[in-house]
Amino acid sequence: MTDDHAPFVGALWAILAAVSFSCVDVLIKFLSSDYPLYQITFFRTLVAILLVVCVLAPLTGTFAELRTENLKVQLLRGLFVVIANFLFFLGLAAMPLAETVAIFFVSPFMIAIFSIFFLGETVGPRRWIAIAVGLIGVLFVLRPGSAAFQLAALFPIGAAASYALLHILTRRIGTSDSVASLVLYTQFVMLAVSTLAGLALGHGAFDTFDHPSAAFLLRAWVWPTPFDALLITALGITIAIGGFAISAAYRRSDAAFIAPFEYVAMPFALIWGISIFGEYPDRIALAGIALILGSGLVLIWREALARRKGKLDDAQLL
Repeated sequence: MTDDHAPFVGALWAILAAVSFSCVDVLIKFLSSDYPLYQITFFRTLVAILLVVCVLAPLTGTFAELRTENLKVQLLRGLFVVIANFLFFLGLAAMPLAETVAIFFVSPFMIAIFSIFFLGETVGPRRWIAIAVGLIGVLFVLRPGSAAFQLAALFPIGAAASYALLHILTRRIGTSDSVASLVLYTQFVMLAVSTLAGLALGHGAFDTFDHPSAAFLLRAWVWPTPFDALLITALGITIAIGGFAISAAYRRSDAAFIAPFEYVAMPFALIWGISIFGEYPDRIALAGIALILGSGLVLIWREALARRKGKLDDAQLL
C-alpha cells in the first residue's frame, strides 16, 4: 500500500465503522427499555471476543499479532472505550437518536484539537473555522438554558471527550500493534468492567430513579428472550466490525483527516430515528445538525483539495 493511497483506504475504513456503529446505536436503543446496559455489554463483548479470535485475527495474520508491547496503553485505551460507550448509550436511552449522535459529533473536533497537543499535527485556519461552525451547531442541538435542554445531553459530550482520547492513543500505538490486538484488548477491558458492574448492580436494588438513563444503568439482570439474544449476538458482531474498522482507519491516516468521515453516521441516525423510533427533530435541532454535518464536509473538502495539489502538510491548508 503506497503512502498516497493509505489516507483514502483509511477513509473507507472510517465509513464502514460509522455505518456499523450506526446500526449498533439502533440495537442498543431498542434493547435499552428492557435490559440493563452492563448485561447487554457483557454478552455482546463475549461475541466480539470470539469474532476477533476466530475470524479477524486469522484473516489479518497470525495469533502472535495479538501480543502487545504497550499493555498499559492498550488497557488505558480500553478504559476510554468503556467510558465512551457507557456515557453515549446512557444518553441514547433518554434522548432522540439523531440528537444524541449530533451532540456526540463534537468528538471529531476534539480529535482535531487533541491531535495538535498530543500528536504534533497541524490544523489550518480554514479547518479551525469549520470546527467553530460545527461547535455552534452542537449548541443549536443542546440549547443550554432553554426548556429543551436536558442533563442527559451531557452524557454524549462526555462520551465524545473519551472517544477523542482513545483515538489519540490509537495513533500512538497503531504502528506497533495490530488492528486485531487493538480490538481484542478493548473487548477484554469491556468484559471486565461489565462483569464488575453486573456483580454490583445485577440485583437491581439501586434501581430507584425515575429516569430512562438511570434505569438503563441500574436495572436488575434479565434473561433475554430468544429473539433478543439474537439481537445481542448481532450487536456483538457489528460492534467488533466497527471497532476493527475504526482502528484500521486511524492507523493509516492523520486523526484530523479521518475524523470527518465519521459524519456518515449522522444521516443514518436521522433515517433510523424517524423510520424506526418515530423521532422527528424540530427546526432548531435540524439547523444544528446541518451545521455539524456541513462543517464536517468542509473539513473533508479542504483535506482532499490539499492532497490533490500535493500539499500533504496540514500547515499548508490555508
